[in-house]
Amino acid sequence: MSSLDKLEFVKPADIEARSFEIITSELGDKQIDPENELVVKRVIHTSADFDYADNLVFSEHATTIGVEALKGGCSIVTDTKMAASGINKRVLAKFGGEVFNFISDPDVAAEAKERGLTRSAVCMERAAALGKPLIYAVGNAPTALVRLYEMLQAGEMPCPPALIVGVPVGFVNVVESKELICELDVPHIVARGRKGGSNVAAAICNALLYLASNNARE
Repeated sequence: MSSLDKLEFVKPADIEARSFEIITSELGDKQIDPENELVVKRVIHTSADFDYADNLVFSEHATTIGVEALKGGCSIVTDTKMAASGINKRVLAKFGGEVFNFISDPDVAAEAKERGLTRSAVCMERAAALGKPLIYAVGNAPTALVRLYEMLQAGEMPCPPALIVGVPVGFVNVVESKELICELDVPHIVARGRKGGSNVAAAICNALLYLASNNARE
């Protein structure tokens, strides 16, 4: 039997639903808080990595807090253009929110070079200067999380984050930066360890938007 013969026929419109059926089946008896279940499954769907069933940690009612923030018109700031492009802006706009990403702004690059910082760190400062509640979705740069931590500890953020999604991927200061966010008394969803990525950050935001849309229809 060839690999072609082994393919499962699934209508295009049913592929996502079938994927979630497989995810649910393979999770088996794994206990996931119902409040966070869709977020976890959406990340697994995006990454095909079941480690996220254990690696994703949620501060108390972080999912509900994020959903309510989005329903109230909260915007999202990302550390990468990739994460920004992956977020469902059409649904976000229905609630009055938008996606901010400053990474390609020439003045951000110039300031980062002058101060010896990463552009992602400066981006977090630019976002904080907007002076309104934001969901900070960080999927690539641990320096962005470190800068958020520093600003919060120093009282330099005029408006606390509505939620921090801390899921950078990599090897240098990645684990440590995530643990800093877990220490904060701020709503957060963090992927502990080295795993993460811009696609994971976008998946978490989209899961929250999906929940917000469903809640709005009820």
